[in-house]
Amino acid sequence: MPRYLLSVYGPAERNEFGDYPTKEDMLQAFKDTGAFNEKLAAEGYFVFADGLEQATTATVVDGQGDEPVFTDGPYLESKEYIGGFWIIEAHDLDVALRLAAEGSKACRGKVEVRPFQTEKSFKALLES
Repeated sequence: MPRYLLSVYGPAERNEFGDYPTKEDMLQAFKDTGAFNEKLAAEGYFVFADGLEQATTATVVDGQGDEPVFTDGPYLESKEYIGGFWIIEAHDLDVALRLAAEGSKACRGKVEVRPFQTEKSFKALLES
């Protein structure tokens, strides 16, 4: 079954409650997201999910040269960064999009849906 990455985007600037306006809003979003995660698991879609620390905690590693170069901070300057994600298995893109809409409502953030490259797609590429 195809796998999809559902990436949750939010603002780069966060307050003490992440990107939620109040502590109550944050706690409700966590509760709703937990319920969504349970639904994904119960219906057989769930593979893995987690939230990420702020983009400012990132380290970029460039190992293409003779010695790796480590740079603090995100690779790209942006107003929005990935704040969390789900990896799901769904029969097709329509199912993944429906689930992403539910996840977006639960976590109160925009969700980008991207299919993973599969062995099947690699084989098709090599054969063409």
